[in-house]
Amino acid sequence: MTEGTRPEHRQSRSVEEILTAKPASDGDGVRLLRVFGGGDLSRFDPFLMLDEFGSAEAQDYIGGFPSHPHRGFETVTYMLEGSMEHRDHMDNIGLLEPGDVQWMKAGSGVIHSEMPRQQQGRMRGFQLWLNLPAAEKMTPATYQDIPAADIPRYPADKGAVKAIAGETAVNGAGVTGAVTGLSTDPVYLDIQLPASAGQKNNELRFRIKDGYTALVYVYDGKVAVGEESVSIAVQQLARLSRQGDVLVSGSDVRFLLIAGKPIGEPIVQYGPFVMNTREEVNLALREYRDGTLVSPR
Repeated sequence: MTEGTRPEHRQSRSVEEILTAKPASDGDGVRLLRVFGGGDLSRFDPFLMLDEFGSAEAQDYIGGFPSHPHRGFETVTYMLEGSMEHRDHMDNIGLLEPGDVQWMKAGSGVIHSEMPRQQQGRMRGFQLWLNLPAAEKMTPATYQDIPAADIPRYPADKGAVKAIAGETAVNGAGVTGAVTGLSTDPVYLDIQLPASAGQKNNELRFRIKDGYTALVYVYDGKVAVGEESVSIAVQQLARLSRQGDVLVSGSDVRFLLIAGKPIGEPIVQYGPFVMNTREEVNLALREYRDGTLVSPR
């Protein structure tokens, strides 16, 4: 990040909702925290779900996520600790290790598995589901592994920003992530702020386009968000208003900033299928049952 001048004062987004991640289980008994997902998803548009998984106990993750289908959206898996292997019907095989990201577009259909490649030790990371507009839901599936070394890192107010996706500015200086050019224009940043000296917290101002959904999820420590300094604790997510910058301050903290352009279309979800109508979901179910969801290799 090139050194920039301090940005002109703009309105800061306010906190509209605070969610606390809830314990859940998925795959073959994998214990995780569901930050959001299900119910009325329009307020998170274009995002569908965020999970945090993390445990040092092998029984919490060893079952993994055996072969299963998806259609109509993208999955973004970000590993902090541990090792996970992806395999899919397109003969892709990828090993995710600490700091790596897997970006998979299910599109018209993918069948894949995500299985741990460790028998002990800590595994920790996140999976984000990103919706696709109707015009892209039936496009071919694609898969991309992004090694940790290929994900840009920028200094920011004594801290660090890991830019997984998107283009934005932090305290007036430009940031460009490893993934750009998608129709939903997602921003996905992992931010670390060190312990601050004295009473004043480190402060970051993120330029997010007006009208975009913006979410802050804290996974270590706690932050203050907005001019009102609303406190967001560990394992809590703040959903912000859609106008202005994102203002966050904190000390000895790590958090995710996720933002994107709302699609504004109907969302009909049934498990691993996310379409625009019930009829489209029923078709996906029928094709999966009949073995025609994906083309044979």
